[in-house]
Amino acid sequence: MLQEELIKFWFTSAQEDWKTAQSLMKSERYMHALFFCHLTLEKILKGFISKLGKENKITHDLLLLAQETEIELSEEQAHFLFEVNEFNIRTRYDDYKLSFYKKATKEYAEDYFKKISQFKLWLEQK
Repeated sequence: MLQEELIKFWFTSAQEDWKTAQSLMKSERYMHALFFCHLTLEKILKGFISKLGKENKITHDLLLLAQETEIELSEEQAHFLFEVNEFNIRTRYDDYKLSFYKKATKEYAEDYFKKISQFKLWLEQK
């Protein structure tokens, strides 16, 4: 795949995942919505890495990916990505699913959905 095709793939795929996250929020499937929020940010970051001509690492770690983009993050933003990383890990592995399902209340999910939406917009403006 050519670099331009790869960049387009990551950004287009991120937008599709964002639509899925929005739909899942509306249908009150909060744990799954947060997983797709994580996936959206992951793909946007991988798009930035591809834009730099770098090869993407096989990882879901948003902090590691952000470092590869060379985008400067504040300490607060780095901590935020650390927190959002849980949405990937906790929704993938059965031993974490039940505890995360209980944690992912409407209020919790709405709060993070708003924060992720703002961070997504910030990234897209880069």
